[in-house]
Amino acid sequence: MRTHIAFFIALATSAFSNSLLAQCNAEHDAQALYALEANLKIYTLENGLTVRLLPMADKQTVTIASQFNLGARNEAQGQSGYAHLFEHMLFKGSENAPSDTYAQQLSALGARFNASTHFDYTNYYVTLPSPALELGLYLEADRFIRPSLNATTVKNQQETVLQEMAQTIDNQPYVRSAMAFLLDQVQGTPYGHGIIGSREDILQATPESLTAFHRAYYRPDAMQLSLVGKLSPQTLQWIEQDFATWPKPATTEPRFTELNIQPKQVHAELVDERGPWPGLLLAWHTVGKDHPDAAAIQLLEGYLFQNTASAIAKMSQHNPAQMLSYSLPFELENHGIANIVLVPRARTSLDALVEKILGLVAQTQQETLDETSLCALKQVWLNNRLQQLSDTQALATQLSATSVQDKDHPFSAQWQRINAVTAGDIQRVAKQYFTQNYVRVDLLPPWYIRWGKTLLEWLPGDMSDSLEDAVL
Repeated sequence: MRTHIAFFIALATSAFSNSLLAQCNAEHDAQALYALEANLKIYTLENGLTVRLLPMADKQTVTIASQFNLGARNEAQGQSGYAHLFEHMLFKGSENAPSDTYAQQLSALGARFNASTHFDYTNYYVTLPSPALELGLYLEADRFIRPSLNATTVKNQQETVLQEMAQTIDNQPYVRSAMAFLLDQVQGTPYGHGIIGSREDILQATPESLTAFHRAYYRPDAMQLSLVGKLSPQTLQWIEQDFATWPKPATTEPRFTELNIQPKQVHAELVDERGPWPGLLLAWHTVGKDHPDAAAIQLLEGYLFQNTASAIAKMSQHNPAQMLSYSLPFELENHGIANIVLVPRARTSLDALVEKILGLVAQTQQETLDETSLCALKQVWLNNRLQQLSDTQALATQLSATSVQDKDHPFSAQWQRINAVTAGDIQRVAKQYFTQNYVRVDLLPPWYIRWGKTLLEWLPGDMSDSLEDAVL
């Protein structure tokens, strides 16, 4: 809510104050990022582990966040889903904390802990009372360095992952077919299979194969460890005690380059008999998160689809063509996908929705943003970052996800790139990446729902709206 309020304040102020145009870099607000960064301590252990410590004396808790350069892209053929499955295994026993000891000890302290797996990385966090920091570091090191796998725990977690697959993918309309189609667009790359993997590969995993996976990819030089909150003077000593003996592998860490994808216009229709209503997905291939154009694309996506005063939000203020629109930034290390999902009103065809979205994109390509709008976009980006400054979990997770180019300035470097974006940059990336070579996926329900909707498209607007309201 505060983000929305701040956005409208910034927009209203810019409309009535010429002086704001001279302050469009919002450096006054951004000083909080620099101040936070000034308290940050960065260390690299001899084994390559990167450690970031951010003390916050006013907190009573501390968050330990870890991120590994390990995700679905690292998986070999026949091992899809291993990164995600192994993430589950790390909660199920280590050499000195067998079985459910990890969860039991942390739960007894009232700690919060979780993890997630992505294409490029796997991250873990635990937020616990600051007096328990030494124990928390010991437990994290033990499970990362010395996990304990056996046939029973592997089988149990295989079943858990398959249940997750059923609930989040297979039992949801359109999800399985849409996911398979989109992954097919990047076949032949490390991103050509789903994070959760295939049922066959998951069931074929063994303690031995998962242990080999751990040896290959869980390594100190592929890990970033961040601690944020009330830290003990002994914190670094405890980290060295628990993590410094972890040997650095003799082999070099795998590296991945930008994907060589030639965008082309693609149109697919996916029919799902469980679908309650038609939907539309539009997507454009863009660039990885560390690419020089990434900041301009972030602001462009916000301007078109994501902010409360975005182009599509303004288009939808009166008599909208869609019931729902949703855009989720999809930034990989070596690729990006700008996207929007829309659910049409009964009177609106999917073709008409496509034309409206392409019209918004074309307008951005033809007209340069004014400085007031550009300032507001940057302010929204900055406000989103500033909201995280009091949340130890958000800060620690962000620090552990620091890219190589931001290693010395994990908070301010991103802002500096956003702040450097010009209206010309946004227009240029709109022309370069948001071309006619887009992916369009029509998500279609059973024939009788499609037939009924087609009828509604031909009815007068008032009658169509009444019937739609009655049905929905």
